[in-house]
Amino acid sequence: MRLAHLHLPHTTPFARVSDLQQALTTRLLTYKKLASPGSLSSQEQDRRKPTSNAATASTATAPPPPPDPTIITFTPNPVYTTGRRDLPPSNTSTHPPKLLSLPPSLEPIRSLLTPSGSGPATAEYHPTLRGGQTTYHGPGQMVAYTILDLKRLGLTPRCHIRVLENSVIDLLGSYGVTGFVTDDPGVWVDDAQVSTSTSTITSTSSASASSSIPNTNQPKKITAVGVHLRRNISSYGIGLNVTSEPMWYFRQIVACGLEGREATSLQGLGVHDASVDQVAAGFVDRFVSRVNADFACGQGALGERIEEVYSVRGGIFFDLAFTFLLGTCQYNGATMIEILKVLI
Repeated sequence: MRLAHLHLPHTTPFARVSDLQQALTTRLLTYKKLASPGSLSSQEQDRRKPTSNAATASTATAPPPPPDPTIITFTPNPVYTTGRRDLPPSNTSTHPPKLLSLPPSLEPIRSLLTPSGSGPATAEYHPTLRGGQTTYHGPGQMVAYTILDLKRLGLTPRCHIRVLENSVIDLLGSYGVTGFVTDDPGVWVDDAQVSTSTSTITSTSSASASSSIPNTNQPKKITAVGVHLRRNISSYGIGLNVTSEPMWYFRQIVACGLEGREATSLQGLGVHDASVDQVAAGFVDRFVSRVNADFACGQGALGERIEEVYSVRGGIFFDLAFTFLLGTCQYNGATMIEILKVLI
């Protein structure tokens, strides 16, 4: 299997990334629908099969290969997002027509989300379908959205979350930072220490080791995790704090509904040589290694191995053309590489 890594190197409007994610997700869902045995497309193919040469007919009517899975990495403009557990009231309520509908968690910072005079709002607000509650994304952060068919990769929904978390933990380890998981969602660190070890966890079976907190200091969150699944097609993913720039925005809210818990970043832990581009590439590398080691090649593994990762760097005109081509190639057998040849 090939994996596309679509990296947007410049600060990007959140709505543009949402459109890209939606196009990629729809493409995978459309393929699954049309390729399923009970679909009208499959039944039509069966009716057209000649009975004289079954082998030739099978080859001639074989469905095209499934679309490539994709990881989008990007940094959005300042934006607060809410998940399914923290959605705003309906816009059909008694709010004045032009008043932004916000969930209770964001009402205290309405002034930041509303244009003031001739100036723009300090941050945008977008409700989403991912799991979880309110969080922030923006400059200084690497956001990764994984658009995958979990069944092809041999991942259950729970395993998918663990792969995301452990990929981040592996990545943090390469910077000498010890990450771990707790009963609360996301990846956490002990803010009082920076590990001198660059060793990482190499097996999902050792996830319990990554869950142990190094000492009694209050841990701080360095990565938020929130996903959405439909027919085992994943979307959304993680937000990893690289610099300290997002910290002011986090202090304005109760992130993920966790009262009294603070956020931190690689820079806040003393890692000053990490760029968002480097962190994005490193996360994809660790994600592929995790999937291949634990679910494609491990004992009893059922998933397909990711044989190749091809990188794509996007800009505004690229994104628009990319979305258009995806919309016209829902089920014509075009791979991501073939689409990119049109653009490049």
